[in-house]
Formats: sequence, C-alpha cells, structure tokens
Amino acid sequence: MGFFLAAGASAGAAETQWQKNHPRRTQVNWRLKRQNRRINQGVKNGTLSQQQAQQLHREDHQIRHEERDMASQNGGHITKQEQRTLNQQENATSHQIYNEKHPN
Repeated sequence: MGFFLAAGASAGAAETQWQKNHPRRTQVNWRLKRQNRRINQGVKNGTLSQQQAQQLHREDHQIRHEERDMASQNGGHITKQEQRTLNQQENATSHQIYNEKHPN
C-alpha cells in the first residue's frame, strides 16, 4: 500500500510543476516581468520618477498576487476569462508606463 501512496505523491508533484508552467500563467507572468523591466528602464533613463515607479510596481505586484490567488483556487492554473481580466489590468498599467514616459 505504501508504494501506491508514494507513486501518487510523485504524480502530484509532476502535476504541480506542469500547472506552475501553465501557458496562460506563463503569458501573464511574462508580461509582468517585461513591465517590471520597462519601469526600471524608465527610472534609469529619467523618464519615470521613483514615486511613479513605486506606484507602477505596486500595481504590478497586485496583479501578480491576484494571478497567484486565482491559480490557487483553480488547481494551479487560471481560466481564459481570468487571463483576459489580468491582461486588461496589465494593459492599464502598460498605458500608464507609456503615458508617464511620453506626456502630451
């Protein structure tokens, strides 16, 4: 009986690794990582102030936290609708980054 428990535990570990790298989660997190680099670059080249960058980082952190919460409620993945919602939030932050760098 111990063999079956061990086999089940290792299958669960493999499933968790797959879910962590689920394509929808990967896409959302890749965008967050890219936005983080854009914010840092904006501070570095002087187009964003430290205060602006901190606010944008807080928004990205909130999106990442929400993504993790969604995944924890859905067996390690996010639904298409959740991905769409997170992407809309990322779009809003992305526009803020752009508008701060390129004021009218």
